[in-house]
Amino acid sequence: MTSTDPATEAVSAPAPLRDAATVVLVRDSADGIEVFLQRRVKQMAFAGGMTVFPGGGVDKRDVGAHVAWTGPDAQWWAERFNAEAELAQALVCAAVRETFEECGVLLATTADGAFADPGTLADERKRLVEKSLSFAEFLTSRGLTLRADLLSPLAHWITPVNEKRRYDTRFFLAAMPEGQHADAETSEAEVADWIAASKALELWSSGKHFLLPPTWAQLSYVSGFDTVEQLLAAERSISPILPDITPGAGLQGLSFPGSDDYFRTLGDQKPPEITL
Repeated sequence: MTSTDPATEAVSAPAPLRDAATVVLVRDSADGIEVFLQRRVKQMAFAGGMTVFPGGGVDKRDVGAHVAWTGPDAQWWAERFNAEAELAQALVCAAVRETFEECGVLLATTADGAFADPGTLADERKRLVEKSLSFAEFLTSRGLTLRADLLSPLAHWITPVNEKRRYDTRFFLAAMPEGQHADAETSEAEVADWIAASKALELWSSGKHFLLPPTWAQLSYVSGFDTVEQLLAAERSISPILPDITPGAGLQGLSFPGSDDYFRTLGDQKPPEITL
C-alpha cells in the first residue's frame, strides 16, 4: 500500500464551495437588450479587474428566515436550481439583497405593491453591506415583500476545482423595474453602467475588458434575444456547469459548453492581474 502525505493531500484538495447568487439585470433599448455590468476593482480577491454582473455570497441568516414573499415559493426555486428548499430561499434572498447592495435596485415592494424609494434606504443599504443588518430584518422593519416573481432562473455555474476561491453560483434574470435607478455606489466596482449585451461582447473580443466564462456565456445567451419580454418568456433547462481543467494549462485549459467560441473570441487577451 502506498502511503499519502497528509500535507500534499491537503494542498491538492479542492477549496470548499460557497453558495452564491448573481443577477443579470436587463432592460430594452434601441440597441437591443442592455445589461447592467460592473468592472470590479483590481484589489478584489476574486475576479479583480474583471467585468461582472452584480452578485455575491449567500448569507446563512436567510436560510429558513421568515420573509414576506410574493411569487414562486422556495420549493419551486429548489427544483429549478437543484437545491434544498432552505438553500433556494437563501439564494433568492441573496439575489435581491446583492442587487440592492451593489447597484441600489430593490426587487421588493410595500403592501400596496409599490416599489420602495431606494433613495430613502441609504442607511439600511450600508448596514446590509457591513452585515450589521440581515436582509430578513431589513424587509420586516420596512414592511417590504420580496418579489420572487420579478426573478427568473437563468444558469448554474461552479468554479473550477483548481481555484483558491470557489463558488456554487446560480444566475438569475430580472427586468429593471420602472422608476428605479442602477448606480455605481459600491466599493467593489470602479466602473458600472448599462450596455447592450452584444456591445459588451464586442468590447470583450476587442480586448477592452475581460469576461470570465460564466459572464461571457450569459451575455451570449441574452444577446440572442430582441426584447426583454422574449428573453423572460424563453424556457430554459438548467444544469450545473463545472468546467473541466487541464492541470498546468491555465485559463486555456478550461473546457465547458461553448468554450471553443469563448477562446476563439478571446484572442491574445490575458486576465487582469489580481492585486491582493
